[in-house]
Amino acid sequence: MKFHEFGDKKSPHILLIHGGGSSWWNYLRQARILSHKYYVILPTLNGHGEEYQKDYISTEDSAQEILNYVRQNCGGKLFAVGGVSLGGQIAMELLSLDSDIAEKTIIDGSLCIPQPRLAKISIFLVSLFGKLMFNKFSCKLQLGMMNKIYPKLAYPEELKAYYLEDLPRTPIKTLVTIYKTYIGYYKLKSSISKSKAKVLYIYGEKELNCVKASAKLFQQLYPNTILYEAKGYNHGYLSAYLPQEWIDLVEPFLKSDPLEI
Repeated sequence: MKFHEFGDKKSPHILLIHGGGSSWWNYLRQARILSHKYYVILPTLNGHGEEYQKDYISTEDSAQEILNYVRQNCGGKLFAVGGVSLGGQIAMELLSLDSDIAEKTIIDGSLCIPQPRLAKISIFLVSLFGKLMFNKFSCKLQLGMMNKIYPKLAYPEELKAYYLEDLPRTPIKTLVTIYKTYIGYYKLKSSISKSKAKVLYIYGEKELNCVKASAKLFQQLYPNTILYEAKGYNHGYLSAYLPQEWIDLVEPFLKSDPLEI
C-alpha cells in the first residue's frame, strides 16, 4: 500500500480511501482544496494503481494496514477518515478496529449488509468480460462517452491520464476478490459502537437499494450518524466526479460540533 500526502503535517490529518478499481487520485481534487487547512493522506490500496502487483486481500486486511500506517506516522489518530464504496467500508472497519482513530468519518455509497447473490453475478460478469471492459481502448471509449453524455461528470485531463494508466492494469483477480469480500461477505462489526466519531453517510438517490439499506442499518446501529441522500445522483458521484459538491457538503461537517450540517 502506498500513501500520497498533501499539506502541512502539523495540520489536522484526514485520510480518504478510494473505491474498488480506482486509485488514490479519486480524491486528488478534494485533497488539493482541503490541504490549505488539513494534512490529507490518500492511500493506494493493494491490487490497484501503482500497487497493482500486490494482492488485494480483504476489507479487514486493508483496514489493518492503514491502521498500522496511522500508528506509525500520525501518532495513532486522525482528525477524519473517509472513503467511497469499498473505501467507505474500510473506513467503517477502521472505526471497529480502533474506537479512537478519528473524530469524524465520511462514508459514501458503501455496503455493510452482505449481498452474496450480487457478488456472484458481479464475479461472473467481470471474469467473463473484465479484460474487454477495462482494456485501454474501452477505457478511452468510456471517457469519451462521459464527455459527450455527462459533461458535468467528466474528468479533467490530469485524471483522465491516471484513469487510462491505472484501470487497464488492475488485475481481474483484484476485482473478483473485492466482489467476494466487499459485496459478498462484509458485515458491520458490533465493536463499532465503542467509537465516538461523528459520521456523515452519503448515498445517491439512484443507488442500489442494498446501499440505501446499508446506510439506514448503519444509522440504526450507530446513531451518531447523519444520512445524506444526494438527489439525482448514482453511486459515488460526489466523491468520484463532483469534488466541489463533495467539499461543499463535507467542509461544514468537518467544522461542525453538534451533529448537524
